[in-house]
Amino acid sequence: MVEHVSPTLVRSAVGAARTVAIEDFLDSVGVEPSSRSGSGAFNIWGNAFPAGELPCGTLTAHDRVPFRFPAADGVRPDHLRCRGQRIALPAGRTDWIHVLGAAERRTEDGVLLEYADGSVRRQWLRLSDFWPETGPRFGERLAYRTTAMLYPRHEQYTMSPSIWHQRVPVAVPDGLTALVLPHNPAMHLFALTLVTEAA
Repeated sequence: MVEHVSPTLVRSAVGAARTVAIEDFLDSVGVEPSSRSGSGAFNIWGNAFPAGELPCGTLTAHDRVPFRFPAADGVRPDHLRCRGQRIALPAGRTDWIHVLGAAERRTEDGVLLEYADGSVRRQWLRLSDFWPETGPRFGERLAYRTTAMLYPRHEQYTMSPSIWHQRVPVAVPDGLTALVLPHNPAMHLFALTLVTEAA
């Protein structure tokens, strides 16, 4: 079930959350509407998620964490493949970086956390497979599982691909300025949110 929240700083038992703008980094089509453009490219087989079963173009929430889920028309990019992008982060204390994403095969790779004082710290981003009905391998929580997988010329209703809610710990919470993603195009991200734990 999709939970919608107002587009403001969210405070809850989770803490304070700040969504991260990633629109300028979207580079791939992985979600298609029922009108089907045939341009789905979540993997080399041209698979895609059905847009009608995802909160496309909205501010949504999973486990009380808000995410800005990209719009999806089957033509413009709706997610990013990890290719070493450097994403500037909004100011403020950060304890966790929450992610909506999935991988082609379960995948883990290093991300770099850059700080205002010039220091850099390494952490791990771990994402389980989007492939139908596989379980989480890295402790993620299931965010969305659609009832079908789209192929270039048909919909496969015996397959239910997944998008996962994962988080990356931030050991030094103050002064974080940017996140550098790994060079690993098998890792796909739809949304990022910074969370500060409640006192």
